[in-house]
Amino acid sequence: MAETPKPQSQRKQVSFTLPSMVGPRTGAKKVYAKLRASGAALVLLLGLVAGYGGAWLQDQTSSQLSFGSLSDQKKVVTSTGQLINKIAKDVGPSVVSVNVKVTTQTQSFFGFSQPSTQAGAGTGVILTSDGYILTNRHVVPTETTDISITLSNGTELKDVKVIGRTGSGDTLDIALLKITDLKGQKLVPAVLGDSAQVGVGDGVVAIGNALGQFQNTVTSGIISGFGRSITAGSSSADAENLDDLFQTDAAINQGNSGGPLVNLNGQVIGINVAIAGNAQNIGFAIPINDVKGLVQNAIKTGKFERPYLGIRYIPLTADIAKQYGLSVTNGAYIAPAASVDSPSVLDGSPAADAGLKVGDIITKIDGTSIDSEHSLTSLLGKHLPGDKLELTVVNGSDTRTVSITVGSAPVAPGN
Repeated sequence: MAETPKPQSQRKQVSFTLPSMVGPRTGAKKVYAKLRASGAALVLLLGLVAGYGGAWLQDQTSSQLSFGSLSDQKKVVTSTGQLINKIAKDVGPSVVSVNVKVTTQTQSFFGFSQPSTQAGAGTGVILTSDGYILTNRHVVPTETTDISITLSNGTELKDVKVIGRTGSGDTLDIALLKITDLKGQKLVPAVLGDSAQVGVGDGVVAIGNALGQFQNTVTSGIISGFGRSITAGSSSADAENLDDLFQTDAAINQGNSGGPLVNLNGQVIGINVAIAGNAQNIGFAIPINDVKGLVQNAIKTGKFERPYLGIRYIPLTADIAKQYGLSVTNGAYIAPAASVDSPSVLDGSPAADAGLKVGDIITKIDGTSIDSEHSLTSLLGKHLPGDKLELTVVNGSDTRTVSITVGSAPVAPGN
């Protein structure tokens, strides 16, 4: 999903790294990015996905995700070290190394095209006992020709396929994998928490395949902020816009991409995705509620689909509202297009069919307000393509209700 560019005067230059695709033979790949203020415009061409607002009804099948609550996950400890040790022991078996081979076509000295294969590694989280694994899209790019999974006990499983990836323009950087032959191994699914309950200052633990060599490395820190937006990529041609991220000072290293960010109750509340390359311990994670809906539906239906509206919008804060002269301080503002190539409402999209236009501010979805705790991404993520929604839309002094049918965004192919 592309983003409406923010004026250059409002953008701060920062270097970022997507902490994956690292192995003993490849070394760390540096990528650069520009930090975008939390009010930077997003594109809903991606499917906007989030959690279902709480634990789903559970059945007894092996493809069921595990959900926890704060009340049933309380731990009695006598020291911080004991707590982190227990979290590592509890969650560690649910964390895997994702080993990949990526083949691309390169030009030889004489101008001939020839294949070039590189090895890399990232991290993944076990979702179900029958082999579904969550990781980042950039850990298993579309050029990936081979994937294997290494469990925490050192066992390597080679029959792994990609169920689906979000598209390259999607601000949700995730992929869903499936181990097709467990070879008798018993997998331990992670318990998914509620990222809407996370606050600044909350303690967290990151677990991952540091540098592609040190499996299940454990670091700890706090949530430093939320609602962050960044642009990461080795060049403007392959830049990724990532939105609605947690910021944490828990050390996230090369190879940690796709690994879990865990609360102090041992529940996964985020998926590690990026780090600031020119700073100390500034890392970013995707809130787990932005992922739950997509993976739950993919596991249940076999279809990797992202719901979307088809707009470019700016998530409002009081400062952003003041900048644009708006009276509404929370919601999704459909701002004027930055260029003719980046329309605010995409032609033929659900938003266009519903009559949404520049200047509209979506303030509620089915009666739930869009605010700092409920992003448009997370609220839309409760729904499937084809669902009908009621949007509360403000434009100037006018407030109206808009009926809209959720569409399906393009996704990258699996294998």
